[in-house]
Amino acid sequence: MERWATFDCYGTIVDWRAGIGGELARLFGAGRAAALLERYYAHEPAVQRDGALPYREVLAETLRRVATEAGLAVPPGEEDALARSLPRWPVFPDAPAALREAQARGWRLAILSNTDRDLVEASIDAVGVSFDLALVASELGSYKPDPGHWRAFAARTGATPSRHVHVAQSLFHDVDPARELGLRCVWINRLGERPEPEPTRELPSLAGLADVLDELVPA
Repeated sequence: MERWATFDCYGTIVDWRAGIGGELARLFGAGRAAALLERYYAHEPAVQRDGALPYREVLAETLRRVATEAGLAVPPGEEDALARSLPRWPVFPDAPAALREAQARGWRLAILSNTDRDLVEASIDAVGVSFDLALVASELGSYKPDPGHWRAFAARTGATPSRHVHVAQSLFHDVDPARELGLRCVWINRLGERPEPEPTRELPSLAGLADVLDELVPA
C-alpha cells in the first residue's frame, strides 16, 4: 500500500517569515519589520476565516490591516507586493534533500497549502522537487485549520490515516486539526516553540525526516 506524507508549504518548506518580513522591511523600514510581522500573524487567520478570498487577496488585505493598525499606509502600487514577492521567498536549505530522501524510500508527497495554484506552483519550482499532488485553498474554498484540505486529500487519493503522516510547522493551521482528524503529525519546530497540542513527533528542521516517517509507517 502507498505511504503518503503531506506537507504545509509556507513555514515548513519555504521560509514564510523571511519572505513576508523582507517585504515589510522594504515597504516600511527594517526597524518596523519584526513588529509588523508579528501583527501579520495575528491578522491573517481572521482574513482567511470565511474562505472566500483567493490567497493573493488575503495577502493584500492582511497587509492593509497591519499597516492601518500601525498608522501606516501601503505605498501606491504596492498593494499586491506580498503576492508578487512570493515566488522569490527562500526555500529552507534542508528541504530539498529531505524531500528527495523520503521519495527515495517510497513515500508519495503532497502539499496542502493555504494559497493559490499559481503561487504554490512557483514555490514548487523553487524547491526543485516534484510532488504527486498539491491542494490549495483557492480551489477548495477553505483555509486551514478548516479540515477541507485533508478531506479533499483523502477523497482524491484514498489514503487512510494508518498510511498517512502530515508534516508542518504551524501548530494552529496544521498540527491541531491534523491530530483532531486522527492523523500522525511531525511538527517541524523551526521557531523553538512549545508544543500545544503535542505532535506525534518533533524535529527542528526537515533533516532526518525520512527516518521519522519510516518509524511511523514502516515500509
